Amino acid sequence: MSSVALEVVGWIGSAILITSLLQSRLLRLRQLNLVASLLLVTYNLILGVWPMVAMNVAIVSINVWHLARLLRTRHDPASYDVVEVVPDDGYLAHVLARRQADIARFNPDFTWDGTRPGALAFLVLRDDETVGVVLAHDAGDGVAEIALDYVAPRFRDFTPGEFVYRRSEIFTDRGFRSVVAPRAMRQAEAYLSGVGFQRRGDDRILDLVTPT
Repeated sequence: MSSVALEVVGWIGSAILITSLLQSRLLRLRQLNLVASLLLVTYNLILGVWPMVAMNVAIVSINVWHLARLLRTRHDPASYDVVEVVPDDGYLAHVLARRQADIARFNPDFTWDGTRPGALAFLVLRDDETVGVVLAHDAGDGVAEIALDYVAPRFRDFTPGEFVYRRSEIFTDRGFRSVVAPRAMRQAEAYLSGVGFQRRGDDRILDLVTPT
């Protein structure tokens, strides 16, 4: 490899490393950091800078371990807890207020009245961190309409809200037969299909199965 090409590899690796540290999403951070570390292993290996080779090999190993863990637990219900709270819960109000700007980016028409009859509110936790919020209300005729399915930026490459929909008894115990996703969630077609929603006209509907 020519010295110019080698310098390019080093600069690209450094640029990707810096970019990775600017990511808010865990999965993307680890992926970019892994690519950067592999490039820097190559760069330092050719130069014979062994301490840097050893350090970047260690970083590669750490990234591979974290990526494997993140991907393995991505759809693992044991990794997430779904906690139902009262719709006008103080902590829920705090989360919605803190995330108001981010929520508005994807849900500009979102409003929440925690005192509305038939309202349901769920927090999705990973360890002690609140990573998602799912809010719904009774639309009548056995239909629960989702008002918000929000994921914190760090976990936006994941789908923690799916664990709310998997627990159908949350809805069926209240007499609901189906769940309707907001039409504004059209960009989440793959996510909705993955958790069981079916497209019917302009709506995405999840038919619930009553536990036996």
